[in-house]
Amino acid sequence: MKIDAHQHFWRIDRGDYGWMDDSVAAIRKDYGPEQLVPLAGACGLGGTVLVQAAPTMEETEFLLSIAEESPLVQGVVGWIDLEGDVPGQLARISHPALKSLRPMLQDIEETEWLLRPAVVEGLRQVARAGLRFDALVTPRHLPMLERFVTVVPELPVVIDHCAKPAFDGTDPGAAWRERMAALAAHGQVFCKLSGLANEYGPGWRAETLREVAGHVLKVFGPERVMWGSDWPVLELVGDYEGWFEAAQALTRGLSEAEQAAVFGGTARRFYGLED
Repeated sequence: MKIDAHQHFWRIDRGDYGWMDDSVAAIRKDYGPEQLVPLAGACGLGGTVLVQAAPTMEETEFLLSIAEESPLVQGVVGWIDLEGDVPGQLARISHPALKSLRPMLQDIEETEWLLRPAVVEGLRQVARAGLRFDALVTPRHLPMLERFVTVVPELPVVIDHCAKPAFDGTDPGAAWRERMAALAAHGQVFCKLSGLANEYGPGWRAETLREVAGHVLKVFGPERVMWGSDWPVLELVGDYEGWFEAAQALTRGLSEAEQAAVFGGTARRFYGLED
């Protein structure tokens, strides 16, 4: 089964999407399974991982309710207050579909927030609960993230969107390359081949993303890389089938087994999804 390891649904009248300003007006509307099912089906995808888009437990409960109703959703990445009552919050949102948690690190001004003692202890409890961690980071967080994964080595971590490198032409820069390689040296760290079209911006095509995709595949290996659409954020610069085809082009040099890992096997193994 092919898996989309990173997609979103939202309902605007829920009112907790603080990032949804005029800069994303084109996607400031409701998105649910009814819009995604035909897109995923056209690409031969049989399941998805639904990721939080608001820092509230109410949104996590909303996503879990969708997972109960939609066979497409194989897992949910939710949110809790990692400095609060972690056991109590985990009990509140306990659900077979809940696979991982994601604080919105890119929106937190304090670069080293993840290393706060209370947050570290919260994530140790998350690991003990059998959950994983989605790292929504940018390049400024990478040195901190490497320190974090040495502090909590028992927690499986996946880096969303290749850490959102800043493109200069098609070159993501030596610092990003070195820091991603350093993180890849930790076997519990995985990476999502997602979000690159949005980071490059209008005019992207497969070749403009090859430097980033190639480096991630080289240092992590296909067994720790998973493809995700980042839909519907993707619609700001492209379309679902176009990004899926581009990702296939970027992985064409891999073996059949390696491609199967990137487009499903890695996500199933990392998130503990059903085959």
